[in-house]
Parts: sequence; C-alpha cells; structure tokens
Amino acid sequence: MTEYLLELYVSKTNCTAVAVAGVRLGRAAGELTAEGRLVRLVRSIFVPEDETCFLLVEAATGEDVRETARRAAVAYERIVKTTTDCATYERSTSGAPTQRPRGEVSE
Repeated sequence: MTEYLLELYVSKTNCTAVAVAGVRLGRAAGELTAEGRLVRLVRSIFVPEDETCFLLVEAATGEDVRETARRAAVAYERIVKTTTDCATYERSTSGAPTQRPRGEVSE
C-alpha cells in the first residue's frame, strides 16, 4: 500500500479535535477495508504551534483516502502521496537510486 498524508488545520488549543478526527478516520478506514478497499490510519502528528495536524494513512489510492475522509466527515486542507524513504522515492521517479554525500539534502 501507498502512504498518504492528510493535512488538517486545527486550533492549537483544540487537542480534542485531533483525537476525534483520528477516531472517525479509523472507523471509516475500517468500513472501507470491510468493503475490500484496504485503508489504515498509521498515526497522527499534531503541531500546535502551526495549528496543523498530519494524519498518515496507508491505502491503495488517493481516492480511497478521500473517501475515508468524506465518510469520517474530516475536513482536510490537502492529501499528498508520501514516502518515508527518500531512496525508494528516487528509484520510483527516476528508475535508479541517487547516491548523495552524507548530510546533503536534496531540494
């Protein structure tokens, strides 16, 4: 499955909203999975200073993630495909891994 990041804006004083969104998204993911569309909430990250919450979701398609958010009634700013391994991302976009000196960051 592919990883997707849902970005939500949440008031820094409203931790409850983050918890509620996670519970609702988890339930909706269970519904879609029961229908044969595998979706899994991996984790949530709340950044109060930025009033932002990120929900990491595994799914086959971005459309499955959008449907999960719709069913959960979770208003999101955007959904983006993500990766936790830059080498894997580079191979998938260029066909070959890129070697970089340690500590160098690509833009």
